[in-house]
Amino acid sequence: MKPVVTVFWFRRDLRLHDNAGLYQALQSGQPVLPLFIFDTEILDSLEDKDDRRVEFIHRAISVMQEQLTTMGSTLDVRYGKPLQVYQDLLNEYEIKAVYTNHDYEPYARQRDQAIAQWLKTKDIQFHSFKDHVIFEKDEVLKDDGKPYTVFTPYSRKWKAVISTHPIEVFNTKKFYKHFLSQQPMTVPSLAAMGFTAAGLPFPAKSWKKEVITQYKEQRDIPSLPGTSRLSVHLRFGTISIRELAREAGVLNETFLNELIWRDFYHMILWHFPQVVGHSFKPDYDKIRWRNKETEFDAWCKGQTGYPIVDAGMRELNATGFMHNRVRMIVASFLTKHLLIDWRWGEGYFARKLLDFDLSANNGGWQWAAGSGCDAAPYFRVFNPYLQTQKFDPELKYIRQWVPEFEELTYVRPVVVHEVARKRCLEVYAAALKK
Repeated sequence: MKPVVTVFWFRRDLRLHDNAGLYQALQSGQPVLPLFIFDTEILDSLEDKDDRRVEFIHRAISVMQEQLTTMGSTLDVRYGKPLQVYQDLLNEYEIKAVYTNHDYEPYARQRDQAIAQWLKTKDIQFHSFKDHVIFEKDEVLKDDGKPYTVFTPYSRKWKAVISTHPIEVFNTKKFYKHFLSQQPMTVPSLAAMGFTAAGLPFPAKSWKKEVITQYKEQRDIPSLPGTSRLSVHLRFGTISIRELAREAGVLNETFLNELIWRDFYHMILWHFPQVVGHSFKPDYDKIRWRNKETEFDAWCKGQTGYPIVDAGMRELNATGFMHNRVRMIVASFLTKHLLIDWRWGEGYFARKLLDFDLSANNGGWQWAAGSGCDAAPYFRVFNPYLQTQKFDPELKYIRQWVPEFEELTYVRPVVVHEVARKRCLEVYAAALKK
């Protein structure tokens, strides 16, 4: 006789504590089978087989497996296409319901809809909950019921809503006894799935209060440890956004605003899915990009001759991380100085960033290019030299990543700033008929 279970499907919520969907699943009345699927629809599309995000996920589920094993349960980790996995599971279990948390990206929405429809044909319920953000979809709207497209009024409304809707806590620990009792199962190795591990450390998932309290003063200085480095943990849900937002709300409004930006971009992606592949402002798709592959290659490698740009790209290539201020500088340089389509840069960041999140990455690139909602105006062209003077005046960050920048061997600039700025303004104005 097959065990009767409720399935909880982990995706971007790789933790047991304060997990909204898991909390609901554990109260379903049936033992809960924890499930994670290494989705081949996603994995097969990755260019790099040493992708550190896959390694990060593998480490995170290994931690959960250890936790569940101590409870006499196990994480069931499968490798394949989700629909096939569920077909296989039905041969092993009598599944009453599947619980999970919302994922807002286009592929995920299509996948979840297909799975829900198939489960319905088997008389199995599909339940999904909000866990990845504080507010989602239609929870923060303008008074006329339309979504915001400008951040500042959105953030004001967000804060007004939070004042009357305190952030929930989901005490899953109370119900851990409801996990299905099973012998530990083996987690597929990275090698078995065709991936390799770099073995490099990942950012800690604990946060320092002093980083949050000093965030406003230190966040723009790339040589300082002035940012939390928590973005990868928020991306994969190894920490609770609710816990972090509660603390940020007490400690530092500037830090809280960054979390609100995260909600904002998720909301934009939900209401305007066309931003994937298209400019939020359609006229910006008329820009005649130069798209010189040699210059793009120089940018990717950190060989543009602009030290602050090269430092950022080298940091990204070496670590999978880039400081947020520097992300703005390198993105502006690619789209405005080199007149290379923002989608090229978006794609490269998607490949390299450890904390890659479609909504934030798309939002950031369209902001830099001027094509997004609430974006930098097209005529704002960051001067890399002035940015260096302001945010890396002692050249500590540059010396760390571009030690040769003062040597004759350092590559000559691919463009002249003044010339590139003039060209950018002309090309943008022609497209936008300014």
